Amino acid sequence: MTVRVAIAGSSGSIGTQTLDVIRAERDAYEVVGLGVGTSVEALIDQAHEFRPAVVAVADPEHRARAAAALPFAEVVGELPALVEGADVVVNAVVGFAGLPVTVEALRRGRRLALANKESLIAAGPVVQPLRATPGAEIVPVDSEHCAVHQCLRASADPDREVARIVLTASGGPFRGRDAASLADVDVAAALEHPTWRMGPKITIDSSTLMNKGLEVIEAHELFGTPFERIEVVVHPQSVVHSMVEFSDGCTMAQLSLPDMRLPIGYALAHPRRISTPFGRIDWGSLGRLDFEPPDTATFRCLSLAYDAGRAGGTAPAWLSAANEVAVDAFLAGGLRWPQIAEVCDEVLQAHEPGADATVDDIVAADGHARRVARSAVLRRQTVRGREAVTG
Repeated sequence: MTVRVAIAGSSGSIGTQTLDVIRAERDAYEVVGLGVGTSVEALIDQAHEFRPAVVAVADPEHRARAAAALPFAEVVGELPALVEGADVVVNAVVGFAGLPVTVEALRRGRRLALANKESLIAAGPVVQPLRATPGAEIVPVDSEHCAVHQCLRASADPDREVARIVLTASGGPFRGRDAASLADVDVAAALEHPTWRMGPKITIDSSTLMNKGLEVIEAHELFGTPFERIEVVVHPQSVVHSMVEFSDGCTMAQLSLPDMRLPIGYALAHPRRISTPFGRIDWGSLGRLDFEPPDTATFRCLSLAYDAGRAGGTAPAWLSAANEVAVDAFLAGGLRWPQIAEVCDEVLQAHEPGADATVDDIVAADGHARRVARSAVLRRQTVRGREAVTG
């Protein structure tokens, strides 16, 4: 049977690579829904190629353009509307905005191919009960969690047999640099990732190691592993995508060349596999695999994520929100790269525990944290402006 796929965030890096996988496996998958925020021209081109029944455009000013260009599709405004006709929902929305898609996919008992880590990190207390919905399942699209997911298939009793999860990190574009040399790095340098092709937000997160810190929290939420048994190791080749060590000392690892189409294909086909060999390794030319501990003194965001995860409750939501605000400010030129960690630290220190049982609770926590983060950013921008005038 053809698997019906809906993609929320179809114009971004994960969304477009999902369509690459479907092109390669055209007989196995049917695109029934595509959704974007504002990238309506990309959506229109995709819809003409794949002819989905439903398209969603969150921005009302762009929605009318899509309706005029796509008479064969129902055009809606809410991304969660894509869930209804799908067997698999790919959540490739960037940031906290992906939460409604995650909630709706699980609530309706669909497979969620999850690339939007923020919705699970910020709203773990809300998302976890929904995983018990009949038919609902999360198959992670992050390369690291996809690797862990595959390794865990080697265990008959993961709760008893898993000794630790080891998440690998490329180290990003600034691996080996010290704090002093990173004081004035610009946006272009931070976006020069050495191995992965990703969107700007996640690429900046990789440069600060916040991406890896958020993945630590996500691993805890996905697999139920305590934080003291989740470790991070820097692996610059990005060939070993993560590892699981078992109680008998055996370590299972998933290896492939860095290509996000492999974990996307895994999530679409699970528990089977697609036939297109994305990420195939030429073992004769691979050469070497290197590993080293992360520098948490220079890349403070990793430690902040562990702190937020251990605090639990709404602390991860506060950290995720603060990071989104800080990264947006950095990309806009209003914040220095080291100040991303400063803002996240300040917001986490100001965290006020609150209710976390409902989506409204999480949305309220996210909004509160964003207000605190914007104030922290504004103070630094004010100081920077004064320095520019006096300097």
